[in-house]
Amino acid sequence: MRYALINPPWDFEGSIYFGCRERHLPLEFGYSKALLEQAGHEVTLIDGHLDDLAYSEIVRRASDFRPDVIVVTTAPTYLFWRCAPPELRIPQILCDLFRELPAKLVVVGPHASTTPAATLKKLRADVVVLGECEEILPKLAGDLNNASSIAFREDANIVVRGPNRAADMKTLPALSWPDEMIAKHKHHHHRFDAEPIVPGAEMEASRGCPYHCTFCAKDNFRNNYRKRPLNTILQEVDQFLSQGVEYIYFIDEIFLPDLQLLSALAERKVKIGVQTRIDLWNENAIEALARAGCVSIEAGVESITEAGRAYLDKKCKLSTDDLASRLIYARKLVPFVQANLLAMTEDDEDAVESWRQQFERHGVWANKPVPLFPYPGSPEYTRMWGAPDDFAWERAHETYLKGFDAFSDIQDQRPQPLVELETRRAR
Repeated sequence: MRYALINPPWDFEGSIYFGCRERHLPLEFGYSKALLEQAGHEVTLIDGHLDDLAYSEIVRRASDFRPDVIVVTTAPTYLFWRCAPPELRIPQILCDLFRELPAKLVVVGPHASTTPAATLKKLRADVVVLGECEEILPKLAGDLNNASSIAFREDANIVVRGPNRAADMKTLPALSWPDEMIAKHKHHHHRFDAEPIVPGAEMEASRGCPYHCTFCAKDNFRNNYRKRPLNTILQEVDQFLSQGVEYIYFIDEIFLPDLQLLSALAERKVKIGVQTRIDLWNENAIEALARAGCVSIEAGVESITEAGRAYLDKKCKLSTDDLASRLIYARKLVPFVQANLLAMTEDDEDAVESWRQQFERHGVWANKPVPLFPYPGSPEYTRMWGAPDDFAWERAHETYLKGFDAFSDIQDQRPQPLVELETRRAR
């Protein structure tokens, strides 16, 4: 069969979106393409975002390929499945256009994984995938009744067949991207020590997280912690280096200390960026991370009080002073260190600002606290309303807009209501 994998031409006007607006490698489609080709299928990957394609050009390229299956994602790469745009405006536009083609329309992403029936209806898709998609897509070439981790229409009914998929990270291959794709990837995600001159890239050393913080929307995808084999990781790193990549950002939900991996990276003289919890790194591990070429650490602190961190169920064993000491130590060795903060009622505003200024004097950047969005599929959403239903995204979105007058440092306009966003069409 012929599969067309489509990364939409994302824009975030009017959206509640906390992720980076730049182009990133569509990792879920990289794995999917490799597994589909291993199974004997023909595959094209059309990246509307990286190539800055108009909707009409995406549809033309897909039509020329004559696919049997078209796959559209609802979030801009695995890196942002946990903080995807809540609205489905961009996928809606594409899926409306793709309905004109004689192909099975499949949707993957956090929306399908958390609210499958609503996603099927909004996008008028034939099938949605529950959870991680790469191992499921090859199975859609056969009878849907023999596949799991999907939802689909059957007459007037919607069949939801779980469980949500968690991929076997030991069997997923090392990714190899075309040279021309890497050459276009000039963005160095979350790097601030130098201007990008040569290409950057993203990859993962692990997937999932052993913690279950209330704000993290990962319960239905990328959840259980799984490491990739070291040889697979290094094969992918070496491929990037052979293509002129200087900087690699590890998208892992939580990049944990792995001295064997860090030692191997140190031998390769590559620059890396990570997101992690600083309480899991002692001074020796931080030194190994720096030797591995780390130039950017994004560390989840979230609250400056133990009560705030307890509310978020972070299970952090360090005091606030100890967290501060480790962040400051890391900054002595790594050019950029960020402490992520959320807006917590347990935290006094003046105390937070004083804490931020203290860090600034030591070269550590702590963001102005960001209001917590109760993503469907996060423990916070469940705490407030129970299991997500077909109106989960609307409920969370409306509550968020009503609850706050200011949002985040990167939100330069007031977000629009979700219903308004989803009724827009291409300009």
